[in-house]
Amino acid sequence: MPTIKQLKYLIALDDSRHFGNAAAACFISQSAFSIAIKELESTLDVQLIDRTNKSVIVTAAGAAVIKQARLCMSDLKTLVDIVTSGQEPLSGRLTLGIIPTIAPFLLPSFMTETLKRFPKLQLYLREDKTAVIYEQLLDGKLDLILVALPFQMKNVTVMPLFEDPFLLACRRGSRWVDASKDEMDFDALPDESVLLLEDGHCLRDHALAACHVRDSDQVSRFSATSLQTLLQMVVADLGITFIPAMARHSLIGGESDLELHPMPKKSVREIGLAWRKGSSRSDEFTLLGELLQKLHQAT
Repeated sequence: MPTIKQLKYLIALDDSRHFGNAAAACFISQSAFSIAIKELESTLDVQLIDRTNKSVIVTAAGAAVIKQARLCMSDLKTLVDIVTSGQEPLSGRLTLGIIPTIAPFLLPSFMTETLKRFPKLQLYLREDKTAVIYEQLLDGKLDLILVALPFQMKNVTVMPLFEDPFLLACRRGSRWVDASKDEMDFDALPDESVLLLEDGHCLRDHALAACHVRDSDQVSRFSATSLQTLLQMVVADLGITFIPAMARHSLIGGESDLELHPMPKKSVREIGLAWRKGSSRSDEFTLLGELLQKLHQAT
């Protein structure tokens, strides 16, 4: 059977894609590191790495082994945490992935309350797009992820937490919005009037679906990489946009040129936690989810 040390070396090599750097990260010589990788390949009777003078290329079999190795190491860390913490819930190391359109609005209160209730918890955060942190979850690099739904995911347990309504954001007196009408007619929005985040952000897809924007010509050719930038474009009256309600206080502040309007129809995204199916820490993750629900209800 492969040893834990061999799996650890293989993961380090995958992270750095360089034998010398990976060996240094594992605090052993490069020659000893190379021998360990070769011994692992011999044990498994498969080539994991294609070695060239300039690069390290992981084979298809190697990629599958590395993915499972990360899960094995994650389970071993959980095993150690259970022993060292005396089986106390939410203690030890926990890695949470979170998307940029949730992180700045939920994390301040969540971090404060979580560390107050669970002082032995070592919470590490990684912020990135949904597709990225979902892959990292499956690869064992993250323990759980906090995302906006819907998002198609397999081999995970999803815990829906709460709904986050969309609000229409426009400049005061905007040329794009007819203030004389009591209800916004989205079908009548001019071409190039809807500003959104760039492709790859799930908020873009959620906004289009939840806010019933059906005509692609209404969506501006210009996009933003963050909600803050998006609102600056709205302030300049380059168009209107839709923002999640959880962001309204953090993003707007004292900006007097912006107006926020409730949507005429139910237009929401759902916030949820997700973790790998069968995780030994499912009960702990549920505790975190319940805490997030309480914090949301208190706002």
